[in-house]
Amino acid sequence: MLVLLAGLWGFFAGSALLIGAIIGYFFRMSKRLVASIMAFGAGVLISAIAFELMDEAYKLGGFLHATLGFISGAVIFTGVNVYLARKGGKYRKRSGDYMLECDSLAIAVGSVLDGIPESVAIGLTMIEGGVVSMATVIAIFLSNIPEGLSSSVGMKKSGWKAISIFGLWLFVAFCTAMASLAGYTLFNNLPKGLIATNMALAAGAILAMLVDTMIPEAFSETHELAGLITVLGFIVSFILSKI
Repeated sequence: MLVLLAGLWGFFAGSALLIGAIIGYFFRMSKRLVASIMAFGAGVLISAIAFELMDEAYKLGGFLHATLGFISGAVIFTGVNVYLARKGGKYRKRSGDYMLECDSLAIAVGSVLDGIPESVAIGLTMIEGGVVSMATVIAIFLSNIPEGLSSSVGMKKSGWKAISIFGLWLFVAFCTAMASLAGYTLFNNLPKGLIATNMALAAGAILAMLVDTMIPEAFSETHELAGLITVLGFIVSFILSKI
């Protein structure tokens, strides 16, 4: 039962990508608005990393496991992301004309890559106590909406058809469900130190993803409210983690 729940929570969080894609495809939005929404999503995720994932990793395994996992996650994500960037997936989160420079397969693989650490983290939060961290799920859900929105705007501009855009994000949502399920089943019986390492690894990968893909889009339209919007996203996620 818990295995099924882990998959369902992962799919729920991933489905926000499809929701964002639908909004971005059918509703005309200014680049400034898209960037603002992305900034909010970035703030939400940063807070979830700090107060949910890393805090729990520290409680389970102390500084050593938390630090080792966090740095390893960032290194692994960065390495794969650099490879995908060279293959044409560098601007997969951008809403502007950058998407014209991207390769379709690299976009698809990169989109799955971006969602895996978040989804694994959802499954990992269920190991202690068998109850998912709702703050983490909601934070990832909220941040996924602007991710899907921004990418679909760019895909539409570069000539992608609706069925291809929505099919991609539905596939990514399915992959996030599988990743969340794996996060619970593969690490369920491991020592607490290894669970902490993997939780921190997911956190490090998410933060690297934020800086490499989300934040550039969030601040692509320079305006004086970008920082404030990011802070608002952060505090919303922080409040959710304490309710």
